[in-house]
Amino acid sequence: MFEGIDFANKEMFWLLLLLPIAIAWYVFKHKKQTSELSVSTLKGFKLSSSIWPKFRHILFLFRIVALTLLIVAMARPQSVDISTKTKTTRGIDIVMAIDVSASMLAKDLKPNRLEALKNVAGEFINGRPNDRIGLVEYAGESYTKTPITSDKSIVLRSLKEIKYNTIIEGGTAIGMGLATAVNRIKDSKAKSKIIILLTDGVNNSGFIDPNTASELAVEYGIKTYTIGLGTNGMALSPIALGRDGKFQYGRIQVEIDEDLLKEIATSTGGKYFRATDNKKLKEIYKEIDKLEKTDVEEFKFYNYEEKYRPLILLAGLLMLLELLLRFTLFRSFI
Repeated sequence: MFEGIDFANKEMFWLLLLLPIAIAWYVFKHKKQTSELSVSTLKGFKLSSSIWPKFRHILFLFRIVALTLLIVAMARPQSVDISTKTKTTRGIDIVMAIDVSASMLAKDLKPNRLEALKNVAGEFINGRPNDRIGLVEYAGESYTKTPITSDKSIVLRSLKEIKYNTIIEGGTAIGMGLATAVNRIKDSKAKSKIIILLTDGVNNSGFIDPNTASELAVEYGIKTYTIGLGTNGMALSPIALGRDGKFQYGRIQVEIDEDLLKEIATSTGGKYFRATDNKKLKEIYKEIDKLEKTDVEEFKFYNYEEKYRPLILLAGLLMLLELLLRFTLFRSFI
């Protein structure tokens, strides 16, 4: 009956303790008013066959029920409808610069480095509903895959489309990838601007020095998180292209310029991470997600609907019915 109902004045229920006292007083008063007369015979007395005297206590029952309803009404039963509205007070713009060189097809992560990255990055993007995100691809050169946008479906679709191709010049141009990401985000009006730069090799291509690119990031107040992707030691990596157009694989030494990546991260106020397997890569993105939080202000609106009116109406009807019966049907024996 009272499911989903709250009471604004719960202290009023203490008044219910008066009802047993009222019932006890009624019983005591009734016994006191009842007298007995002993006679030897009923001859000469006219016995009434009316059943109404037997129901005279129903009047008191009406009064008790009416008082109970009034007490519950004074406790102010009400239903509450809570609506929530969120307001993003501090949005973050993020550009993910992804290395798409041939070495990203190495199989030290499952199924390979690039696909493992795409899976984890997709989860990261889904977990940032209030931020704008863009994508940059780079190998020997770089270009913008997706400008920063709040439409996550576009970003996720573009991320899914990222794959190794021969259109982009071969090599690893870390400076080019970082510079393109900086150029994408430098004019952003967001209070926090972030670049996540991922590579699995050393800077061996491009005409922009990585240190120059990191200085640009510092100048525009852009924090850069760098991730070195690849196992320690040897990894099964592409070494040649077969006649059928497919890569031939062999075990080669993993080389990542960690000193450079650490320097970029430190100078821009970010942090360097090393992902040696799928689990570690997932943990890194979770840590970045925790480090860069969007401030969200939540407003709750409470809509109260009072439920006491039907109780007062029913109590009034019972009291009116009691008075009506008291001065009509039960008038002669009360």
